[in-house]
This record gives sequence, C-alpha cells and structure tokens, in this order.
Amino acid sequence: MKPATQYTKSGRINIAYQVFGSGSIDLVYIPGWVSNIDWMWACPELVDFLQELGKIARVILFDKRGTGLSDRVVELSTLEERMDDIRAVMDAVGSQKAVLFGHSEGGSVSALFAATYPNRTISLITFGVFAKRRYAPDYPWAPTDEERQVVYDMIENNWGSGDMGLESLAPSKANDQVFMDWLASYFRSGASPSAAMVLTKMNTEVDIIDILGTIKVPTLLMQRTHDIDVKIEEGRFIAERIQGARFVEFGGRDHLFWVGNTKEVLETMKTFILGVKPIRNYQEQLFTIVAARIISLENVDANPEELIRQFVEQYRGKVIQYNRQTFIAIFEGPSKAVHCSIDLVDAIRTMPARLAIGIHIREGAVDEAHFISGETEAFVDAMLQLAKPNQILVTQTVKSLLSGAGVSFTQYKAVYETLSGESFLLFSVTDPLSANEKAGQISPKKVLQNDSFLENVLQSIDTHLANEHFGVEMLCREIGISERQLQRKLKAVTNKSPNQLITSVRLHRAKELLMGSEFGIAEAAFKTGFANPSYFSKCFKKEFGSSPSDLLLLSR
Repeated sequence: MKPATQYTKSGRINIAYQVFGSGSIDLVYIPGWVSNIDWMWACPELVDFLQELGKIARVILFDKRGTGLSDRVVELSTLEERMDDIRAVMDAVGSQKAVLFGHSEGGSVSALFAATYPNRTISLITFGVFAKRRYAPDYPWAPTDEERQVVYDMIENNWGSGDMGLESLAPSKANDQVFMDWLASYFRSGASPSAAMVLTKMNTEVDIIDILGTIKVPTLLMQRTHDIDVKIEEGRFIAERIQGARFVEFGGRDHLFWVGNTKEVLETMKTFILGVKPIRNYQEQLFTIVAARIISLENVDANPEELIRQFVEQYRGKVIQYNRQTFIAIFEGPSKAVHCSIDLVDAIRTMPARLAIGIHIREGAVDEAHFISGETEAFVDAMLQLAKPNQILVTQTVKSLLSGAGVSFTQYKAVYETLSGESFLLFSVTDPLSANEKAGQISPKKVLQNDSFLENVLQSIDTHLANEHFGVEMLCREIGISERQLQRKLKAVTNKSPNQLITSVRLHRAKELLMGSEFGIAEAAFKTGFANPSYFSKCFKKEFGSSPSDLLLLSR
C-alpha cells in the first residue's frame, strides 16, 4: 500500500516525502537524476525492493527540488541545495541519524552529506555512483562531451514520446514492454523536458573527487560489473578513496538496483545495515572556509565587524576569528559561502573599505576551539596573499560543487599549494551582475531576511500571492534591482523568467491549497492571484500535466 505523501519546507521550497516500514533504523533513499515518489509504487519490482528494506528500517523517500512531487518553481539546484533537502526531510520526520542510500547521482549527493554531516549519518550506501560525469585524463571512464550530447538530444527530441532509449539502464528488462513503459512514464512524471535537460547538464559538471577522502562513516558501494551507464572502474576508483569502504561487484549490466539480481543486492544491504555499529560522535567534518582581508581606504580605520557577522549569520555561517585586518568564517556548504562573500564585497565598499577573499573546502574540528589548525592558518595566509581587493578566489574543490549556483568563474593565474604538497587550481568568482549593474540595487548595508537572492524573491511573491496585479515591476521594487537585472539574475539561478517564476509559484501554492482539501478550484485560484478560474485551470494543467479537478479527485 502506497504511504501518504507529505510536505516539508527546505527554505521556501516544498519537498515531498513518504515514510513507511517497521524497522528501528532510519534509512533515507536518495534517488538518481529525477524521481516521482508516487509513481515508484506503480512498479512491482521497486515496490518489492522497498518493502523488503522496510522490514529492517523506517524508510524515508523524497523527491529532490525541481523533480517529482516537490516544488518545480526552480530547475537549477546545486548539490549543496539537494543535500539541504535531505536534512530538511530528516528534520521533518524527527530523524537524528540515518543510513543514506543513494543511487547514481543520488550517491554523489549522499557522499557530500556524509562528509558534511557525519554525526547525522549512520552509514553510507551507494549503487552505481559516479565521482565525475565528464571525461578527464584523471577520470577516463566518464562520458565524453559527444556521448553526453547523445543524452541531450534524446531529451530534446524524445522526452515526450516512448522512444527514450532507456534500455541501457535496465538491459535485463529491455523486452519487458510493461516495465519499459513504466520507466519512461516515471522519468516524464519526474521532470519536464526543460528541467530534465537542466538537471542532466548540471550532473555533467558534478565532481566530488576531492571530498571522497573526508568521508569517515562506514561505507558500502555496490555496482554491477558491466553497467553501461556508470563504468565499474568508477566504483573501484571511489572505493579506493574512501577510508575503509567496502566495494561489492555484482554480475549483470543493469544500472537500476531494483531489477536483475535484486536478491543479492538486498541481502548485501541488509547484512551491512544490521552489522554497522554507529560511531557516537565524529570529531571532524567537512566545512567551507572563507578567509578575508579587510583593507581600509582613505585613512579611515573601518571596523565592519557587526555587518560581517550579520551577513555570515544570514547565510547560516559562523565567524570564528575576527580582527581589524582579517576574519575567518565557516559554512556548511560552498554555495552559501560564495553568495555571502559576493554580498559582503558589495556591502563593504560603502564603509569605505575593500575585501579580498579566499574560499576552500576542507575537514575541520567540530569543536570550534580547535578549528584553526596549522593547515588552516597556512591556507588563510596563502589565499590572502593571492587575492586582490574586491576579488573572491575559490579552489577547484569549491568550483566543482557549485554547478547550478548562478555564478561564473575565471581561472586564476596562481595555484594554491597546501603544507602537505597538494596543489589546487584557483578561480576568480564573477557574479552575473557586475558592480556597475548593481548600482541601483537595494542599499548594500541592508541585510535581507533570507539566506539567498532566490529566497527573498520567493518571499516577495508569497507576500503578494492573492494580488492579481502583482508582477515584475512590483517585484523589482521590493528586491531593489532593475527589471533587466532581475531577468538576468533569475535566469542564472532558476532557468526561468520573472513572469514564469511568479506564475509557477502561484500554481504550486494553489496546488497546496487544493491538496489541503479546504478550498475549491475557484477559491484556490482567487487566493493565488488568478482572477479567472478557467485560465487558472489551463495554466495548472500545463504546469502539472493534470487539471485541478483531477487533483481534487485524487486527494479526496
């Protein structure tokens, strides 16, 4: 029996999740690419697999933002944001620690979560995981650009038809037309063609190689030897870089874990899950470190400490060291660190002062008193010597995790070398809006309410949800930027125009009202800014693929 679908907020994005099972251990399943947790229950093979896991665990399923039943108001999201969705769902169900089970790209997100939140991770299990999705001499098993283009062409030309060429994901089911029809429907119900394209191109940029060595939780990696989609060498490469990881190869060619020799896969998972003795507390975890040099101008001894702390806290970071010349802050992810740094560079200009910033990702002590190690001090000194005023430098490790973050990078001429002899390429961060374009923006000293530009846009739309006259002009005034700036910025971080985003948010909020069974179609339309219920129904069907009346029948 399909469990009830529930929702929780990750920031202002609604994340759909389901919970079932009778076990005493929590297990979070993180699907690959796209998913639809309702449509999972239409596949007997997947249902059998999940129910077997439910005998030993409380199983938590969810759709990542932009896919399935979760909000699709944004198509772009970083690995960090998808990692935040895991944390939000765990918080919603009261799960303090859980086994993470990630499939394909879901394994990449799970690996980042396990490194960032080891004290919330019992163990890490992956199936068919990859560390990179683009060919490189040091990772020659990933697809070439030409091979990825074939996937792009399939999405562009065949996403709406049955001819999606999915047989390579489940060769053992290639002649099972019922299964292949379900699989095509599962993917189409998980993402629109444009969202599927954006997600696929973002996955092409995934690179978690540099964080593999920081994963300390018990880890099981599984893969089939002749998997066409992810090569067996990739699994072996990853296993070699995770301390104490167990790597299990299964015969066969299927990329999907719930077809083929599923009994072997299940038994391996069960034995591993039940055999792990959780470590009570890890002393280190992955942090993003922001180090900045404060440069006072015009013989003015600027002291922007309070402003810096406000911005850092707004982005869920923490200042751990401050003096008049430098400060160090830590964040749980690189996207928050970079966007906070961009805002700080702009804000400090008015003091008058300048910031030179370096950003890196590395392990640090959970105990803040012991965080500033010799390695960290060396990083701060090296990066701050290289960074120029008004410049933000990031290492390759940071850049690799920022696909979908809405920022651009230029390779810097210098290279950062650690005390241990490691070398990192450096990149200069470029915001899509130049400093001149930002001249008309909201006062740089004002700290906005939310922890990102997008969060503030979504709050503004929510505040004026019932106002049918609310549009781009009013949104620009509230956010404090020109229409041209808003167009560019939203395209960079959501892949939508302002009007498309406003309409999409209205429709998703209307869907919430209808699913709550308290409002009829006309009332839900009026409450979300649609003056014409007929036009509302037309837009609703275009957004979700079914009419409001169909949704009412299903929810009631």
